[in-house]
Amino acid sequence: MGETLQPVTPRFNRSLRVEGRPDRLTGDPGAVLLREVLEASGIVQWMAGRLVDPRRQEDVTHDLVSLLRTTVLLAAQGWRDHDDADALRHDPVMRLATSSSAGLTPLAIERGLASQPTLSRFTAIMADPRNLAVLREGVLEFAARGLRALNGGRRLPRVTLDVDSLPIEVHGHQPKAEWNGHYNARIYHPLVTSIAETGDMLDARLRPGNVGTADGALDVILDVVDRAQAAELCKVAMVRMDAGFPSAGLLAGLDARGIDYVARLRANPVLDRMAAPYMKRPRGRRPDQPRIWTHAFQYQAESWDKPRRVVLVVKERPDDLLLDRFFLVTSLTLRQMSHNLVLEHYRERGKAEGHMGELKDVLAPALSSANRAKTHVRGRKPRSAAKGVDAFACNEVRLLLSLMAYQVMHIARRTMARATGTGWSLRRLRERVLRAGARLTISARRMTLTLSSAAARYWAILWPEITRLQWAADP
Repeated sequence: MGETLQPVTPRFNRSLRVEGRPDRLTGDPGAVLLREVLEASGIVQWMAGRLVDPRRQEDVTHDLVSLLRTTVLLAAQGWRDHDDADALRHDPVMRLATSSSAGLTPLAIERGLASQPTLSRFTAIMADPRNLAVLREGVLEFAARGLRALNGGRRLPRVTLDVDSLPIEVHGHQPKAEWNGHYNARIYHPLVTSIAETGDMLDARLRPGNVGTADGALDVILDVVDRAQAAELCKVAMVRMDAGFPSAGLLAGLDARGIDYVARLRANPVLDRMAAPYMKRPRGRRPDQPRIWTHAFQYQAESWDKPRRVVLVVKERPDDLLLDRFFLVTSLTLRQMSHNLVLEHYRERGKAEGHMGELKDVLAPALSSANRAKTHVRGRKPRSAAKGVDAFACNEVRLLLSLMAYQVMHIARRTMARATGTGWSLRRLRERVLRAGARLTISARRMTLTLSSAAARYWAILWPEITRLQWAADP
């Protein structure tokens, strides 16, 4: 922006001098590490061959591939707004990590990082239905490749799909963003599908803010299951859902496809009457620890096409006078899974909710595209009304790109956890590994990225593990 920090001396230590120099310094060396994951997976090249670029190629400075890397890496590094690209326009590491060119070419002044208007136009290009379909496929394909790489090149024998809504608060005039009384905010209400056992994100469907929790869930679940099996992600899929999802149509659709499920049921007077005989505390002194009992019976709601197995979970809390209860419905038989195992399996939903919380907290998708017409083009009023873009589709593009950023961080996080034997959150990965001080030096057309000692010890653990991942080659 033209400002230069003049040398200053802090009062607390007169021996310290603070100044700014035009050196090749960066605070985002992790972009190189994440680019290595993207490059080894081949997912960007896989998408590049399927994307449609309507621009005149002779006028293109940044191809779609480099723009895709830019948006994913910026989000992964914590730069969630397109305006942040202008601040990082001349960051040497970000330019190297996002460029499609090799050598010193990315560091040329005229080939700086894509600007905010360029990234906004890229979002509009990706909102084209053909490109949006490729992006959606790319999210699941990236998850499948990452799982096979971390699993020795083998696909998982069986996975559980967690389906849940994820409210995202928005501001301004975003189309179809509505006030939701349950969340007491103006939101979008996307439907997110993830793998319970691993935390990988497979799909996100942006929905208006006032839709019901289960709106469109059947089509989403069946589509994700079909694509997961086609991508050789898993052999058999099972679905786990919260209380807002088990509608008659959804359960019947899953039964028709032979897809097992476990879901929580909302209580009603009929279920309460069936549970009444079990809502009695056993005789004797209460133990210090809370107790849980499980019972099962056949139940058919008026809208259901057949009776289904319902597991009643009765809970005793030390400070409560009365027992509490909730209900689970499942397609699994008693021979396949006992009552207690059904409860344990459902309780593992907490892991999925934790991963979705990371997506919302750490990636913080900024859904801010609005379909306002341009009033000026290159300083002049447009001669004719410009063709508007689908702002709702643009916001869905932003959400799916956030999922890709989550995935590349998730692969690095799982690799680090496996190497160190300790748990790693996405925030811890970003703060300790991805965001650190570094200097880029150039000598005889060779570049050296020198990391700070605080991050170097983590890179020494993580980089060899990433290079040993067994990525499957494209057919």
